[in-house]
Amino acid sequence: MELLAMEPVIAEAVQSGGGMAPLQLLGTILGIIGLIFFFGSAVGMIRFPDFYSRMHAAGKGDTLSTMLMLIGFGLVTMEDFSVGSWLLFVKLMAIVLFIYITSPTSTHALMRAAFEDEEMPLDEKDLKKPVGKKK
Repeated sequence: MELLAMEPVIAEAVQSGGGMAPLQLLGTILGIIGLIFFFGSAVGMIRFPDFYSRMHAAGKGDTLSTMLMLIGFGLVTMEDFSVGSWLLFVKLMAIVLFIYITSPTSTHALMRAAFEDEEMPLDEKDLKKPVGKKK
């Protein structure tokens, strides 16, 4: 029954040319790239051996992926260039600027606190030691 209700919408989309607007396509691509960077950041958080390497993966991946996804979302919502669309886009860009400033700053503060707490990065010889029971 729901399929019959959708037929006029589908027919209208086919008659109007269908497809995505270029900004929506670009926004979708940026969102997908942002998700890939989020995934890479998560893998880095799991795979890297010490605190400093993990913070590097988290700081870089979080900043770039969040910015890409928000810019992509802003482009997807710019379908008719109305005042509301522009207002939303400007707000999203303000959030992007805020994240661009605060994310590296907070990552630096956490790494500085770890350094002052004498958390030492791992050396190559530490990486070659087997992990397991201590004798």
